[in-house]
Amino acid sequence: MDATRPGSTWEHFPHQADIGVRGRGPTPAEAFVQGALALTAVIVPPAEVAAKHPVEVACEAPDLELLFADWLNALVFEMATRQMLFGRFEVRIEGTRLQATAWGEPVDRDRHRPAVEVKGATYTALRVAREPDGAWVAQAVVDV
Repeated sequence: MDATRPGSTWEHFPHQADIGVRGRGPTPAEAFVQGALALTAVIVPPAEVAAKHPVEVACEAPDLELLFADWLNALVFEMATRQMLFGRFEVRIEGTRLQATAWGEPVDRDRHRPAVEVKGATYTALRVAREPDGAWVAQAVVDV
């Protein structure tokens, strides 16, 4: 679990052969940031990824839940095609449109020692909602 920003955390949750990623924050955008950090943490500890190179990401979906799945899948795509890992994120959400920047670096197999390859986010356990304490949660199961 990580608490890089006040009121924000990420964590993993078990799900059969796959793994769940969950982000919490005071806004949906911050929950998406934390969810992205949880995605990175499936592969390598986010603190071990240097935020050197920015990559712009844009998504749009009919609702926040599908937007979260699209966001995670966009990151998986960027990691795979650019052979990069990301350790820092900035997300802006307007309605159901997301504009983001992910900062990272090329994968160095000797230094990063990636644990697994994430194939994509699924709709299993997909949820974006405001909790009773006022915090936002964004979660999904990712296929590894």
